Amino acid sequence: MKVPLNWLRDYVDLSGIAVPQLVERLTLAGLEVAAVRSVGLPVPEGVRAKASEAGPVWAPEKVVVGRVVKVEKHPNADKLKLVTADYGAGEPKVVVTGAPNVSIGDSGYKVILGLTGTVYWDGHVSPKKLSELKPTKLRGVPSDSMVMSEFELGISEEHEGVIVLGEDEAPAPGTAAADFMGDFVIEIDVLPNMARCLSMIGVAREVAALFGRQLTLPPHTMQAGGPSIEGQVRVEIEDPKLSARYAAALLRGGSVKPAPAWMRQRLTYAGMRPISNLVDVTNYVMLEWGQPLHAFDYDKLVARAGGKAPTITVRPARAGEVMTTLDNVKRELTTDNLVIADGAGPVAIAGVMGGADTEVSAATQNILLESANFHFVSVRRTMKELNLPSEASARFSKGIHPEMVKPAAERAAELMRMHGGATICKGLVDCYPAPLPPQTIALTMAEVRRQLGMDFPIAEATRILRALQFTVEAAGSETLRVTTPPHRIDIQAGSADLIEELARVHGYDRLPATLLADQLPEQHTNRPLEFEERLRDILVNCGLQEVITYALTEPERDAPVGLGEGKYVELLNPISSERRAMRHSVLGGVLEVAIANLRHTDEVRLFEIGSVYLGKEGQKLPDEPRRLALLLTGRSQPEFWGDGAGVTVKSLDFFDIKGVVEALAGELHLAGVTYHTASAAYLHPGRSAYLVIDRSVERSAEQLVINRAVVGAFGQLHPRYADKLGLGGRLVLAGEFDLDAVLAALPPRCPYSPVPRFPPALRDVAVIVDEGVPAERIAAEIRTAGGDLLRDVRLFDLYRGESIPPGKKSLAYALTYQAEDRTLTDNEVDRAHKKIEDRLRQVLQAMIRGKE
Repeated sequence: MKVPLNWLRDYVDLSGIAVPQLVERLTLAGLEVAAVRSVGLPVPEGVRAKASEAGPVWAPEKVVVGRVVKVEKHPNADKLKLVTADYGAGEPKVVVTGAPNVSIGDSGYKVILGLTGTVYWDGHVSPKKLSELKPTKLRGVPSDSMVMSEFELGISEEHEGVIVLGEDEAPAPGTAAADFMGDFVIEIDVLPNMARCLSMIGVAREVAALFGRQLTLPPHTMQAGGPSIEGQVRVEIEDPKLSARYAAALLRGGSVKPAPAWMRQRLTYAGMRPISNLVDVTNYVMLEWGQPLHAFDYDKLVARAGGKAPTITVRPARAGEVMTTLDNVKRELTTDNLVIADGAGPVAIAGVMGGADTEVSAATQNILLESANFHFVSVRRTMKELNLPSEASARFSKGIHPEMVKPAAERAAELMRMHGGATICKGLVDCYPAPLPPQTIALTMAEVRRQLGMDFPIAEATRILRALQFTVEAAGSETLRVTTPPHRIDIQAGSADLIEELARVHGYDRLPATLLADQLPEQHTNRPLEFEERLRDILVNCGLQEVITYALTEPERDAPVGLGEGKYVELLNPISSERRAMRHSVLGGVLEVAIANLRHTDEVRLFEIGSVYLGKEGQKLPDEPRRLALLLTGRSQPEFWGDGAGVTVKSLDFFDIKGVVEALAGELHLAGVTYHTASAAYLHPGRSAYLVIDRSVERSAEQLVINRAVVGAFGQLHPRYADKLGLGGRLVLAGEFDLDAVLAALPPRCPYSPVPRFPPALRDVAVIVDEGVPAERIAAEIRTAGGDLLRDVRLFDLYRGESIPPGKKSLAYALTYQAEDRTLTDNEVDRAHKKIEDRLRQVLQAMIRGKE
């Protein structure tokens, strides 16, 4: 909402209120001022000006009012004219201009004259820039001044003509333009709960309450000199739930012409383009009262009714109905669209846009003025369906009180009479089948004190509520009976909304900070949050970057990846077909980000921590387990200046992503971590693995039972799936992990051992096994046989060659033996080492290299 302060002054006295002070108080009261635009005036200190709309400052002695004495033809150019203008000092100025709205022979009207030294927007260069006016010759005629356009003064983008003011619409020649056209425009981000402030009067009401000023409403009575409206038009409402009220006024004998300069100026500053007096009046009243209006050509309605008095009906559109809107687009309507119709069909889409068949034109003489109230959901749905946003639909879609219909209609009709020469027919056709009653709420000061945490005087509460135009009556020493005003539909039954008004106007910044009067509860660690923050630190240290992706996806794209299962939770009203279901996989979104980034780079290393949503039969709400997704692709080492043409750059491979997983397991002190061959459909079957964690150990009389859990899968993306995603030819490593399972496996504390006092003994063992035996299996058997003396097992060599039989491989492990209480003898180490070799022979049918 753009609010010109000179317009706001019509309704509330702003004297003594500095612009920065006004901005601060409005923002603290819930009307956040996004920016302040200065029109011709210096920006006050402490105000955040809107850079994109910053314009030149009009020097009072250089940008002045000029009265056109005569307009003559330029002697040396057909398209140029010489304007002689009196500017109240010395000889009149002769100015060269090519403005199309200045004609040879004109005189009497007023313009804005820029004298030498004027700073203005120069539109003859791209991009536009501020320039200073200097004396020059234009086709041989000296010119040291300029007739200014709105564009050059920074008022709007209009540059087709200069500013033209009527003889009586501007002060005397020589008056500084800044004195009567300079203004500040505050731009307010109006939230839905403050929709009543999408009007000048709404903002003025807030300012009056905040600063203790008197609110002055504009007159809204009609001087009706025509015949009665009765019998000239009828109004019917089929469903009062969709349209609570519809009023119509009839004006005869008007003429279409430009609106007065002051109205055009205010509309321009408020962000609307002036068109004609009839259209401008409806827009002006909409901005003033917050009630949109629409003007029909009454004669066209009569013609559609076969020469009889038209009947206006507010109803849902019928299936298959079509109409051409004001933008000359033929639209097919549905039964969800509320329309204004006559006997021949729809003439407007309620609250959204009028129809071309009854449009006001330059030939219009008789006007049917509509002021109505429509259900906000109906307007919002139609606006989105037809993609027709407008100032009117923006207001209707947030809700307007039906009581605004009548004063807005009367105000607009009177302005059309004053500035269009129309005669108003007596009375309004006002169809209001179910008036909305005001609410009366009992407000106790005890409840005010309880919610605000401070002693709030009843006199102050009464003052604030009355300033906001609530009716307040005493109902006891500590209770007020409060009745809502006719412009408020946001006050619900109960005192909470009233207390919010008290706090807002009193000032949130003035509410005291109070501590709890009770003992603080025992503090508990948020273990899941700390766990995820630890994960982020580890992964960032591994060189990965975190991303956050959409939780909404489409099942076809999401289903092939991840650990999800169960049914998808689908939206009834999705924003797009690609965002219609809650995700089962976090990895799907990370893949989308990677694909987008790989258009611009050759390397990405990403991770995301987030929830997935798994629908369950018989449950209203889905399960929301947490997941971790990893994705890596690119070269394993950064570019190096010494890399020659023959150097092969190694790409990231399976062992790089396994290294990240191992780093996670190590830093989290996870015990019993193993890796098994994975069978995930989206991963390469020979280059992927499941991460398995021993979650708990159970002992029975016969055996030791270890509960293992698969907590994730990782590896190279399957080539067929990579091709489908457009990643063909690129080695992509990905994985997804169940963080709830990992968290459950975390040890409650991290044990440690003292630094050994006695030296270790080192041995190597090389075994020949079948090609299909995993290295992890061999290491597990070594640990089992090694017992307490074996401290570490490390694979350091893999060999296939001449001395190794076909279908076999040689794996060499470095073993560390160590005791806590003594130095191990050679005999002890030899016995332990032989025990390991014997187990490998018996369990895995392995051969020990160098001994067989």
